[in-house]
Amino acid sequence: MNNQQTTQGILSIAAVLCLVAGWFNLFSPEINILLSRKVFYVLIGISFFLQAPFMTTKNFMYAMYAAAGLCIIGALFPLGWKISGIKTIGLLGGIILSFANRPNYRQ
Repeated sequence: MNNQQTTQGILSIAAVLCLVAGWFNLFSPEINILLSRKVFYVLIGISFFLQAPFMTTKNFMYAMYAAAGLCIIGALFPLGWKISGIKTIGLLGGIILSFANRPNYRQ
């Protein structure tokens, strides 16, 4: 479990760095677009894929795999295609599933 969390942490930091590079135009326009609109979603998709087996129910697990797939597949489509927007749906779904899967510590 600890190794999985470390891997997810590294992937998350790399994904944020990709977004920052795109937002602040740290590289050429082509590289900025590649990092912020493609690599970011692939990294997040991989993170969701690694998280899926640890979901509390099978339904959450399958949904997280679907969110991971949407992120990665959507990132592979050309940016001009409307279907490439599925990557955003995967991102939002994965985030919602991550929060829904958190244990409730109320006493």
